[in-house]
Amino acid sequence: MKKLLLIGIVVLAWYFGGGESSLDPAPNNDSAGAPSNVDNALLSAFRKQQSNVQVHSQGHVVKLLPDDNQGSRHQRFIVEIASGHTVLIAHNIDLASRVASLKAGDQIEFNGEYEWNPQGGVVHWTHHDPENQHRPAWIKRNGHTYQ
Repeated sequence: MKKLLLIGIVVLAWYFGGGESSLDPAPNNDSAGAPSNVDNALLSAFRKQQSNVQVHSQGHVVKLLPDDNQGSRHQRFIVEIASGHTVLIAHNIDLASRVASLKAGDQIEFNGEYEWNPQGGVVHWTHHDPENQHRPAWIKRNGHTYQ
């Protein structure tokens, strides 16, 4: 009877907890002050094909891409998070400083708005918003905050 009660509690907790399973990868806590669930919002948004989701995560740069100079200029690079998922970061360098001397292998932490796409998604609005339409966000690398 106790076993059935325990199973029932676990099922109810899973159901009322939004269906997120404990099979999500453990967070990478390499950087001090990182939240305990750094990858969960990003991975959940990708799985559910959601956009306009504020995310906070960390990972290492796997590839630098040329700047996007169409409209507002964006520094672009791909980051792999602890789960192995990759995401494009598009950092507006007309509103914020370029992440200086960035190279493949660098560890970064980021906060921004996630937009779903089949390739893994893109995180943008990684900076302040002068019109206060988006939450303030940032990129952190080697103790420096770019916003």
